[in-house]
Amino acid sequence: MDVGAVVRAVAVVVVAYLVGGIPWGVIVARLAGGPDPRSIGSGHTGGANVARALGLRFAVLSGFLDICKGIAAVLIARLVGAGAVVEILAALAAIIGHSRSPFLGMQGGRGVSAGFGGLLVIQPIVAVLIIPVFAIVFLASRYSSLASLTGSAAAGVGLAAIAAFTNQPPVYYGYAIAGPLLIWVFHHDNIARLLSGTERRFGRPPGAR
Repeated sequence: MDVGAVVRAVAVVVVAYLVGGIPWGVIVARLAGGPDPRSIGSGHTGGANVARALGLRFAVLSGFLDICKGIAAVLIARLVGAGAVVEILAALAAIIGHSRSPFLGMQGGRGVSAGFGGLLVIQPIVAVLIIPVFAIVFLASRYSSLASLTGSAAAGVGLAAIAAFTNQPPVYYGYAIAGPLLIWVFHHDNIARLLSGTERRFGRPPGAR
């Protein structure tokens, strides 16, 4: 076993987790002088809640920065030549960091933006193809959570399909399964509300569904 390679892999994954944990939703809110997104709505720091707290413009900025976290995590692994396995682990670490940020007492978002950013580097074709899936579900239902769940599942299927028919490393199946699984786990409360019919539609006032 190459001890140096193991140390490098661990270092990359830790850095990816810390990068994923950067709470851009909170940072943007503070710089904008607006309310902390954790204080309203779902209490999370993702794009939908930032939009409720600060409006669409700042939500787009926060979402873009969150996407960059996933991109950076994979690129760090790639730049140091850590290999495909570490790239996938780094992408997953960024998702976990986004949802369980060490800078917010293990709070955060749902991992969708960071996961999408990682997918943009790992398999950009799939990343582009799931955008209309997300958009259609969101516009039809007005549930950002349902759109995220559907989009992540579609990403997993798409990535697995491309890996099966091309020369992609088998470890990409790991991201196809583990990435959506993490996002679904971090949406557990949304799933419960969707099933019970109590999930709040995007753009509706508090108390309305």
